[in-house]
Amino acid sequence: MTAVNHPPVKFGKVGVLIVNLGTPDGTDYTSMRRYLKEFLMDRRVIEWSPLYWYPILFGIVLNKRPQKVGKAYEEIWNHDLDESYLRTYTRSQSDKLAAAFADHPKVRVDWAMRYGQPSIRSKMDELQKDGCEKILLFPLYPQYAAATTATVNDEAFKALLKMRWQPALRTVPRYHDDPVYIDALAVSIEKHLATLDWEPEVVLTSYHGIPKSYFMKGDPYHCQCYKTTRLLRDRLGWSKEKLMVTFQSRFGPEEWLQPYTDKTVEELAQRGIKRIAILNPGFVSDCLETLEEIAGEAGESFLHNGGEKFAHIPCLNDSPEGMSVLEHIVRRELQGWI
Repeated sequence: MTAVNHPPVKFGKVGVLIVNLGTPDGTDYTSMRRYLKEFLMDRRVIEWSPLYWYPILFGIVLNKRPQKVGKAYEEIWNHDLDESYLRTYTRSQSDKLAAAFADHPKVRVDWAMRYGQPSIRSKMDELQKDGCEKILLFPLYPQYAAATTATVNDEAFKALLKMRWQPALRTVPRYHDDPVYIDALAVSIEKHLATLDWEPEVVLTSYHGIPKSYFMKGDPYHCQCYKTTRLLRDRLGWSKEKLMVTFQSRFGPEEWLQPYTDKTVEELAQRGIKRIAILNPGFVSDCLETLEEIAGEAGESFLHNGGEKFAHIPCLNDSPEGMSVLEHIVRRELQGWI
């Protein structure tokens, strides 16, 4: 009987894979179209029937939107590294998380994107081949939504379908009310406001919206966003009038979760509010929706409608506060594995 020479099999390690939404590889038409196609073909993101949606997607959206979105990305692109800031921050979060687990030689930390590169499937393959018999999948969304957390989990489980030797898989649940997360947000607000020579009259917590129909079908996202802000309000000792909830980034003809951020910003200015700040608690890293839509467009709209002072409070990103949250969640979810 002929002996089969296998390459040495690696085993005994634990993988941690942090996953964010995704990013185009460049701001050119081809890169943008490829990214938008993958994103907008996800049935978790657009729940309309493909018979209705695909003619719109391929006939209109993918012909016109890549140029528009590409220009927006160009405004907030990390030109030093020729990549989006979402990629920059996610890589840095992964590197810093790996450093935090340096005392656990069996733990390997890596990062992926749900849409674009590096893909979840490629990174799960790498982790498995490197000996990770167990993988903790960490969708970087504090508040759960089917269009974010669930689609990351879906993609990971699809990757398992292709594997002969499957690793055990754990998924990180929502952490919208975790005290470490709430405290990190509060500290980030306090630190940023301390750099200003003025005090905002109103601060908006602006979350990415979802269609109202998704909420009516049972998505818990809306409730979790409101709870995050309520806990943050309690932590800061602020009133409902001082710290408000709004939703941004709506797309298409459907009604989305309200109140809308853009409308609220206009109304506050027109009502005589002169100084506001906005933060994005649902985003772990600054990206197009925070840097271009909020720091850029919302700020311009507020000043154009009569406001005088505007500030965007950055996401937690790879700050000490942000990393304390990610490390806390990972250590909690790895219990029993390390």
